Amino acid sequence: MLVKDLLQFTLNSLIFSKLRSMLTITAISVGVAMVVILTSMGEGLNRYVISEFTQFGTNILAINPGKITTLGTPLGIIGTVRPLTIEDALSLKDISYIERLTAVVWGNAEAEASNRKRRLAIYGVTPEMPETFKMKVNIGRFLPPDDIKTPRAFAVLGSKAYMELFNGINPIGKTIRISGERYRVLGVMESKGQILGIDMDDTIFIPTVRAMDLFDNEGLKEIDLYYKEDAPSKTVINAVKKILISRHGKEDFTITSQEQMLDVLGSVLDILTIAVGALGGISLVVGLVGILTIMTIAVNERQAETGLLLAMGSTKAQILWIFLSEALILAFIGAFSGLVLGILLSQLIHIIIPVLPVKTRYDFAALAVLMTSLMGMISGVLPAIKAAGSDPIDSLRAE
Repeated sequence: MLVKDLLQFTLNSLIFSKLRSMLTITAISVGVAMVVILTSMGEGLNRYVISEFTQFGTNILAINPGKITTLGTPLGIIGTVRPLTIEDALSLKDISYIERLTAVVWGNAEAEASNRKRRLAIYGVTPEMPETFKMKVNIGRFLPPDDIKTPRAFAVLGSKAYMELFNGINPIGKTIRISGERYRVLGVMESKGQILGIDMDDTIFIPTVRAMDLFDNEGLKEIDLYYKEDAPSKTVINAVKKILISRHGKEDFTITSQEQMLDVLGSVLDILTIAVGALGGISLVVGLVGILTIMTIAVNERQAETGLLLAMGSTKAQILWIFLSEALILAFIGAFSGLVLGILLSQLIHIIIPVLPVKTRYDFAALAVLMTSLMGMISGVLPAIKAAGSDPIDSLRAE
């Protein structure tokens, strides 16, 4: 039997059993489509989170009070630790690698202006904050470089806070009250949107020391350092540790680099992408079980046909390839159609829900098609072996 005849015979068999073939292809395509959709959502989430962290650059160090062993900003420290102070922040400016430094305190307070009141986030920062976190002023200017220990009562509004308090009226030079204290407005920031769920626009920025007094904080919540791009992060971290340990007497603080956070996040999000892909793989397995079931039924139904082919001189290898090629064609068609369906549905989901990040990983998609074709062929092996090993006389008698 020639290869051309083999393919023609296989295609005729599939066309003859249209309903059975379509059900098998549908089951496989749904499984592949689910793998593509879920991995696309997982990869989209991965890229979204990474982009949120890297929008400030990767050469930033965050220093928080308290020593913890896990990575990330401490949510709460048990026990008494020495707070980070303004003097600690100033001492770090002596490190040659440091380009900018921001001492940060935050909290919530009620702000009042033009007979409007609103409770919002108050950030105590130093004048270098916009450059450190790549934020821009839209109207006016940012906080001036006053003496960090005795700054004047100035404030800069986030874009949403500005609209809520002044309703679009030019606020420059006007006075606002924060928890009863008067501040003069110097500027309005450009819209930054949400960063990992924190709305940077619904915010007022005031000098660090004034925020410490406002919230009755003894120390800083965080010190953010922006170091030179060509400086090794480990070298900068060691220099920071050396200075702070000499001031505190011990390492009672936590230093977190963007690189560390990205490494951890990357590992977690990669596992998440694989996990959601595995969930979609369950649907894929159902389709492959369908191939095994249908091919087994096909072998039993076509015993007489198999016996006739064997009686006419077809080899067992040819019989094996007839049934094996049917399983392979069903798997390939189902996988390819599922790939196209998955990509289209992924893009449709993103169009319907723009806030849901979707990014198709074509290596995962290609792997799904390859694995489906391979497993489809494996699923057809046992039925094909059974057909090839049948006795011609018994198979003809089955009719």
